[in-house]
Amino acid sequence: MASKMKEFTEFNEQFLTCPVCMLHFRDPRVLPCLHTFCRECLQEWTTKQQPLECPTCRTQVSLPDQGVDGLRTNFFVNNLLDFVAAKKGAEPGVPCQVCKGNMEGSKSWCADCAILMCESCNLVHRQLPFSKDHEVISEETLKAEKDVRKVYGKQHCDKHKKYELEFYCESCKALVCTACTVVDHRPGKDHNPIEITPAAQKKKESLQALLQDIDPRLREIQASVKEFERKISNLAPSKEVATDQAKSYFRQIIGLLQKREREILSQIDEQSRADGKALQTKKEAIEFELAGLTSAQTFCQQAVEHGSEVHILEVGNQVQTRVETLLAKQLDLESDWSEFQFVENTAVTDFQKQVRDLGGVKTNFKVFLKPAVQGFPCFANLLTRSTEGRSCITNSEAITTNMNDPSGKNVPTKLQMKSDGVLEITYIPKATGNHRLEVKVNSQQVPGSPFDVQVHGKDAPAFTIGQMGNRVEELDGPLGVAVNKDGNIAVVERVSKRVKIFDAKTGQSLCSFPIESDCPFGIAVDSNERVFVTSFGENYGIRRYSKEGKLLNTFKSGCMKNTLGVAVLQDGRMVVADREQKSCLLLQPDGSLIREIGKGQLQSPAFVSVDESRDMMFVTDIEAHKVFVFDLDGNQTFTFGTKGQNEGELKTPIGLTLDQTGNIIVVNNDGGRIQMFGPDGTFIRTVATVKGGSPYGITLTPDGYIAVACYTGQCVKFYRYN
Repeated sequence: MASKMKEFTEFNEQFLTCPVCMLHFRDPRVLPCLHTFCRECLQEWTTKQQPLECPTCRTQVSLPDQGVDGLRTNFFVNNLLDFVAAKKGAEPGVPCQVCKGNMEGSKSWCADCAILMCESCNLVHRQLPFSKDHEVISEETLKAEKDVRKVYGKQHCDKHKKYELEFYCESCKALVCTACTVVDHRPGKDHNPIEITPAAQKKKESLQALLQDIDPRLREIQASVKEFERKISNLAPSKEVATDQAKSYFRQIIGLLQKREREILSQIDEQSRADGKALQTKKEAIEFELAGLTSAQTFCQQAVEHGSEVHILEVGNQVQTRVETLLAKQLDLESDWSEFQFVENTAVTDFQKQVRDLGGVKTNFKVFLKPAVQGFPCFANLLTRSTEGRSCITNSEAITTNMNDPSGKNVPTKLQMKSDGVLEITYIPKATGNHRLEVKVNSQQVPGSPFDVQVHGKDAPAFTIGQMGNRVEELDGPLGVAVNKDGNIAVVERVSKRVKIFDAKTGQSLCSFPIESDCPFGIAVDSNERVFVTSFGENYGIRRYSKEGKLLNTFKSGCMKNTLGVAVLQDGRMVVADREQKSCLLLQPDGSLIREIGKGQLQSPAFVSVDESRDMMFVTDIEAHKVFVFDLDGNQTFTFGTKGQNEGELKTPIGLTLDQTGNIIVVNNDGGRIQMFGPDGTFIRTVATVKGGSPYGITLTPDGYIAVACYTGQCVKFYRYN
């Protein structure tokens, strides 16, 4: 369009034609999306469609209070239409627009009035007081002129008709006349009218800068269009190649199956012939014996019934010997043949499952299932990035999902586009057991679909890291657990005397490093990912490590005796529970004591957690079966907990942590109940119950799981929290 603005020869009818009525624009109005239409066309369009959408690009339009009349007039198009009319008027046979005659004579164009005049009318026009100063262009100039700006008329103020628009109010962003600068736009704090020329030049420069930004973006989009065109052109041959490969692949498999079928049928045929021959031979042998015995029977019967005494005595001994011989003969009258049958070494149903893995269509779509827990929002991620790292799907309309629970009942799913080409599938299962999730892109199953999703009950861990879990990573006596800013899980192991850091999403070990102490216990990670580990016994103290495991500092002041749980504040201060001192110690970043907290109140402090927004610290007491709450000045604010195994009661409370709203999460070492209490200690609910494993430290992960270090279970269990 920029080139069209420069040269009239590049204008065409399409540029001056309304896309709705397909006629030259009549009172053209421009929409916010910069598409122009006739005022009447837009008014008619609004009666058919609400909310209004641009007829060209479908961008939704919010009309001003005045409706279509409040839209800006496209003066540029109006001037172009006038220019086209003026150029045509300079051609032979066009009448004067004033007197309607003088078709053959030369004509002139009044840029201010936008009319074509013959010489006579032009002479009168120049003598009239109101038009004597108008810009009049001769026919020769008009024919030679290509720059539309040379025939622009003067624009007059809508309010003060006789005054030209000569100023621009920067405050109101409006063109005004001289009278307006005196009445409505008087210079001052609310108005700043400046001459139109410098204002236009300034705006022109900003638009030129925008044009420079448009060019690379246009090239990028054009390149993208070409890439799409290339891929579309490659679609048919790619389909043909893939089809040929698939047909060849399955023809080979069919060939193998047919060959195996022939082999089996041949074996059946050969076995049948062999068995038939053996049976026939045995049958003939038995028939031979049958014939002999039948003959002897007949002879003997004839002798008994019809023979004389002499005849009987004469042949009797011979008959008797023959019959006794035949009767005494051992015959194999049983058939040792059993009917042969075809054996399905692989059941059809099993083979049907295997057939699903016979080949496939390689796509850029992958589904990652996350652990699912009954009654909680659960997730699966559909990765839609191309090999170049760009998203293959820009909206979720191309994706369809369907989930069924073990009974076949549908489980509603929701889709949401995330960043980096990831689509999140959300569902809330109401039943436990194996669910089936089907995912399709453009009506085609993604690889692996339908997926088996195992939904656990809330008391069962969603997943586990360690020997008792389904993620094979060795742990040996885990006591403390913490989470870093990346959501990775740091675990301190008492027996192995080391720290291991895991990727909480995959369960894979990221790194590990040894602890220079015989009895490590508590762990914390600060905002710089430095790891703090407490220990008791002969080599007690607090050790600070880099995230790579390098020992940075060892804090071992005289105020420490038996350090257990630890928390690190944003400013580097530390709070540590000391079981032998029966108190908590607030320490400077260099390990020096600020104050002792809870002395005389705590009996056996174990783990601590700090809510810096309220300047409060929470500590579990395993002998008092309570949680004590202090401010950082050392004052006790309240306690909560009653000894017992019921809901809301505490029995040897051990690990604790806080959620973002200040709720307190506590796990009982005795019984394994994980409970949530409000910021004031009021019982809210039981989250889950750890079955065995001796739970100790706990932490809350960014994606809503409670990680529990199980000392004797040699693992870290993850339970769904929210």
